[in-house]
Amino acid sequence: MRIITLIIIHCSAVRPNKEYGVSDIDNDHRQRGWKYGCGYHYVVRRNGTIETGRPLELVGAHCLHHNRHSIGICYEGGLDAKGKHADTRTDAQKKAMRELLESLHRQFPKAMIVGHNAIDSNRGCPCFNAQQEYADLQP
Repeated sequence: MRIITLIIIHCSAVRPNKEYGVSDIDNDHRQRGWKYGCGYHYVVRRNGTIETGRPLELVGAHCLHHNRHSIGICYEGGLDAKGKHADTRTDAQKKAMRELLESLHRQFPKAMIVGHNAIDSNRGCPCFNAQQEYADLQP
Protein backbone atom coordinates (compact mmCIF):
# COMPACT_ATOMS: atom_id res chain seq x y z
CA MET A 1 0.00 0.00 0.00
CA ARG A 2 1.09 3.55 -0.65
CA ILE A 3 2.23 5.83 2.17
CA ILE A 4 -0.63 8.28 2.71
CA THR A 5 0.12 11.65 4.34
CA LEU A 6 -2.84 13.67 3.03
CA ILE A 7 -6.55 13.20 2.52
CA ILE A 8 -7.60 15.98 0.15
CA ILE A 9 -11.23 17.13 -0.07
CA HIS A 10 -12.58 18.48 -3.37
CA CYS A 11 -15.92 19.50 -4.84
CA SER A 12 -17.05 18.62 -8.34
CA ALA A 13 -17.98 22.26 -9.08
CA VAL A 14 -21.44 21.52 -10.43
CA ARG A 15 -24.70 23.36 -9.82
CA PRO A 16 -27.46 21.85 -7.66
CA ASN A 17 -29.50 20.72 -10.67
CA LYS A 18 -26.66 18.64 -12.18
CA GLU A 19 -25.89 15.07 -11.20
CA TYR A 20 -22.20 14.26 -11.39
CA GLY A 21 -20.95 10.96 -10.04
CA VAL A 22 -18.01 8.63 -10.62
CA SER A 23 -19.15 7.55 -14.10
CA ASP A 24 -19.46 11.19 -15.22
CA ILE A 25 -16.10 12.13 -13.73
CA ASP A 26 -14.54 9.01 -15.23
CA ASN A 27 -15.84 9.95 -18.70
CA ASP A 28 -14.59 13.53 -18.34
CA HIS A 29 -11.16 12.48 -17.12
CA ARG A 30 -10.78 9.86 -19.89
CA GLN A 31 -11.70 12.53 -22.46
CA ARG A 32 -8.79 14.56 -21.06
CA GLY A 33 -6.55 11.58 -21.82
CA TRP A 34 -6.19 10.22 -18.30
CA LYS A 35 -5.41 6.53 -18.69
CA TYR A 36 -7.09 5.44 -15.45
CA GLY A 37 -10.15 7.71 -15.68
CA CYS A 38 -11.61 9.14 -12.48
CA GLY A 39 -8.81 10.83 -10.58
CA TYR A 40 -10.59 10.70 -7.21
CA HIS A 41 -10.64 7.71 -4.91
CA TYR A 42 -14.14 8.50 -3.61
CA VAL A 43 -17.10 10.61 -4.67
CA VAL A 44 -19.81 11.54 -2.16
CA ARG A 45 -23.17 12.03 -3.87
CA ARG A 46 -25.86 14.43 -2.66
CA ASN A 47 -27.95 11.55 -1.30
CA GLY A 48 -25.00 10.38 0.83
CA THR A 49 -23.99 7.48 -1.39
CA ILE A 50 -20.23 6.98 -1.48
CA GLU A 51 -18.96 5.87 -4.87
CA THR A 52 -15.53 4.36 -5.33
CA GLY A 53 -13.35 5.85 -8.04
CA ARG A 54 -9.72 4.74 -8.26
CA PRO A 55 -8.64 1.97 -5.93
CA LEU A 56 -6.59 3.28 -3.00
CA GLU A 57 -3.60 1.29 -4.26
CA LEU A 58 -3.45 3.50 -7.36
CA VAL A 59 -2.10 7.03 -7.32
CA GLY A 60 -4.90 9.53 -7.84
CA ALA A 61 -5.05 12.45 -10.26
CA HIS A 62 -6.62 15.22 -8.21
CA CYS A 63 -3.91 17.52 -6.77
CA LEU A 64 -0.76 18.40 -8.68
CA HIS A 65 2.45 17.37 -6.88
CA HIS A 66 0.53 15.60 -4.09
CA ASN A 67 -1.14 12.63 -5.77
CA ARG A 68 1.52 10.06 -4.91
CA HIS A 69 0.94 10.34 -1.16
CA SER A 70 -2.73 11.34 -0.93
CA ILE A 71 -6.31 10.15 -1.16
CA GLY A 72 -8.75 12.30 -3.13
CA ILE A 73 -12.36 12.68 -2.02
CA CYS A 74 -14.80 14.72 -4.10
CA TYR A 75 -18.32 15.72 -3.12
CA GLU A 76 -20.99 16.32 -5.76
CA GLY A 77 -21.72 20.04 -5.82
CA GLY A 78 -19.79 23.13 -4.84
CA LEU A 79 -21.62 25.69 -6.98
CA ASP A 80 -24.88 27.45 -6.21
CA ALA A 81 -27.68 27.86 -8.77
CA LYS A 82 -25.91 30.95 -10.18
CA GLY A 83 -22.60 29.11 -10.65
CA LYS A 84 -20.82 30.74 -7.68
CA HIS A 85 -18.64 28.72 -5.30
CA ALA A 86 -20.71 27.63 -2.29
CA ASP A 87 -20.80 24.91 0.31
CA THR A 88 -23.75 23.00 -1.11
CA ARG A 89 -23.26 19.78 0.86
CA THR A 90 -26.47 18.15 1.97
CA ASP A 91 -26.89 16.74 5.47
CA ALA A 92 -26.59 13.26 3.91
CA GLN A 93 -23.29 14.24 2.28
CA LYS A 94 -21.91 15.69 5.50
CA LYS A 95 -22.82 12.52 7.40
CA ALA A 96 -21.41 10.19 4.73
CA MET A 97 -18.21 12.21 4.36
CA ARG A 98 -17.61 12.22 8.12
CA GLU A 99 -18.11 8.44 8.26
CA LEU A 100 -15.74 7.95 5.32
CA LEU A 101 -13.12 10.22 6.90
CA GLU A 102 -13.43 8.45 10.26
CA SER A 103 -12.81 5.14 8.50
CA LEU A 104 -9.83 6.50 6.55
CA HIS A 105 -8.47 8.11 9.73
CA ARG A 106 -8.46 4.71 11.43
CA GLN A 107 -6.60 3.25 8.44
CA PHE A 108 -4.22 6.22 7.97
CA PRO A 109 -4.02 7.93 11.40
CA LYS A 110 -1.06 10.15 10.43
CA ALA A 111 -2.74 11.63 7.34
CA MET A 112 -3.79 15.29 7.48
CA ILE A 113 -7.25 16.14 6.16
CA VAL A 114 -7.14 19.29 4.02
CA GLY A 115 -9.19 21.06 1.41
CA HIS A 116 -7.77 21.41 -2.10
CA ASN A 117 -7.73 25.17 -1.52
CA ALA A 118 -5.31 24.73 1.42
CA ILE A 119 -2.73 23.32 -0.99
CA ASP A 120 -3.55 25.47 -4.02
CA SER A 121 -4.86 28.91 -3.04
CA ASN A 122 -6.06 29.45 -6.63
CA ARG A 123 -8.74 26.80 -6.05
CA GLY A 124 -12.13 27.51 -4.53
CA CYS A 125 -12.86 23.91 -3.76
CA PRO A 126 -14.06 22.40 -1.52
CA CYS A 127 -15.93 25.63 -0.59
CA PHE A 128 -15.60 25.05 3.17
CA ASN A 129 -12.75 24.85 5.67
CA ALA A 130 -11.99 21.11 5.76
CA GLN A 131 -9.15 21.41 8.27
CA GLN A 132 -11.40 23.20 10.75
CA GLU A 133 -14.44 20.98 10.20
CA TYR A 134 -12.44 17.79 10.70
CA ALA A 135 -10.03 19.09 13.35
CA ASP A 136 -10.93 16.18 15.63
CA LEU A 137 -9.64 13.73 12.98
CA GLN A 138 -6.26 15.36 12.48
CA PRO A 139 -3.12 13.53 13.63
